[in-house]
Amino acid sequence: MRPCLPLLALAGLLTLCSLTARAESLTIGSKRFTESYVLGEILRATAQSAGADATHRQGLGNTAIVLAALEAGSIDLYVDYSGTLALEVLGLPAVPPLPELSRAFAARGLAVGVPLGFENGYALAMRGDVARRLGIATVGDLARQPALRLGLSQEFLGRRDGWPALKAGYALPQPTPRGLDHGLAYDALAAATLDVTDVYTTDARIAADQLALLADDHGVLPRYDAVLVWRADLPARAPVAFATLAQLQGRIDAPAMRGMNARAEAGVPFAQIARDFLAGRAADATGPTAPQPAPRASAWSRLPALLGGDDFTRLAGQHLYLVLASVAAALAVGVPLGIVAARRPRLGAALLGGVGLLQTLPSLALLAALVALTGSIGLLPAFVALALYALLPIVRNTYTGLAGIAAGQRLAGLALGLTPAQVLRHVELPLAWPVILAGARTAAVTSVGTATIAAFVGAGGFGERIVTGLALGDGALMLAGALPAAGLALLVDGLGALAGRLSSPARSARGDRRAAAPAASETSAPPRQSAGR
Repeated sequence: MRPCLPLLALAGLLTLCSLTARAESLTIGSKRFTESYVLGEILRATAQSAGADATHRQGLGNTAIVLAALEAGSIDLYVDYSGTLALEVLGLPAVPPLPELSRAFAARGLAVGVPLGFENGYALAMRGDVARRLGIATVGDLARQPALRLGLSQEFLGRRDGWPALKAGYALPQPTPRGLDHGLAYDALAAATLDVTDVYTTDARIAADQLALLADDHGVLPRYDAVLVWRADLPARAPVAFATLAQLQGRIDAPAMRGMNARAEAGVPFAQIARDFLAGRAADATGPTAPQPAPRASAWSRLPALLGGDDFTRLAGQHLYLVLASVAAALAVGVPLGIVAARRPRLGAALLGGVGLLQTLPSLALLAALVALTGSIGLLPAFVALALYALLPIVRNTYTGLAGIAAGQRLAGLALGLTPAQVLRHVELPLAWPVILAGARTAAVTSVGTATIAAFVGAGGFGERIVTGLALGDGALMLAGALPAAGLALLVDGLGALAGRLSSPARSARGDRRAAAPAASETSAPPRQSAGR
């Protein structure tokens, strides 16, 4: 029997390798707000409980970016809301039944289903004391108070099912409100710098801040039932994981979701909240007798620990790599474009106008377009966006540096027998180099700040802390991302200044003179007399 043991071991190894090779894998996405982070972690943990290799690409910006990532195949599923999908994405006049909504997405290779059991709709909210004092209980009551200061999230301002629908449905007299990030709106209400803002109805801070929700008495806003959106081939690619995910249907009610949101905003990690949910402890933070999450410590007391967090090295490496790679690419493209602009004035005007136009493109819109064009999220679209934004100072300074060279200097090179290409290389570019380097330095410093948008497409960097802090309303976490980014900008600027001093033509000329001086003294000094005379 012993000769069979090696065969059995080999068979077992082959079986194990086969099972490993067939391990299902899927990527889950989430939008940039607390609830989406929590639900993304619940999906990841649920898929992993079925043995799948699941990853979570969190905080992928707004609906346009995460949906583009899904259609491109960069993610496999995420949680969205029926009203958003029907009115905002498909442009339908009303929210159809779920099977009909799913059929409408079939042409995109997507499917919609698995309602999770709760609705997270939009609503307008005010401080409770202000609403009672002014006698405001419904959205229609706002028409009697035209002086109220409204501040709404940018997404709600632009959505067909958001502010435009409310303004038309209730004939509201208020002008277009100020736009601000959703995560900052609660602080603005608390500070009385705003009177009315939009909220999600499962936000934890509605109760914590004692806000009054204004009733949508005309029924203008649609239902926003939480559902899964997935690539149509996912059930065939990962049947076990998908079947396990489908068991989430109806398992999360609105109080449980509010409780999980409250825990997240109190600083409990998203992954811990997901583990508690799967263990049946989602209700720990809900209900009248449930213990309330401990309030966060002050931002300044938490900041040192956050600054030196375990993720610092990873985020710093991602941020610096994005900046250096994008500026290097912009130099490779921008310097030749600047040369062409200096040589061809008419074409140069068009080139400078084109790269200037790139600076006016909204970053999120550009990222969404690049996700769709590149078919990926993460490094590639962020790199392309940063390189495009870095072009303007490099092209403009190359053009300015070359255009400022006196014609006589070029003619002197030609008179020495140099070709136009040699004049460019040995005369013009060295003379224009300080100006070109100044443009590269400006591009690098600007890119450090702009690189924080990379977190919107899952490319990491210090923007990851800023985005998560915005979603949670956590000022300390935002500072923990902003301060290192500012420090990195100062470091890059200092390195740029050092590079300018080390590579300046004047320094090189001084170095050449110092190298030549000993040789000159040896040939021109008089011979020394013999010591014997």
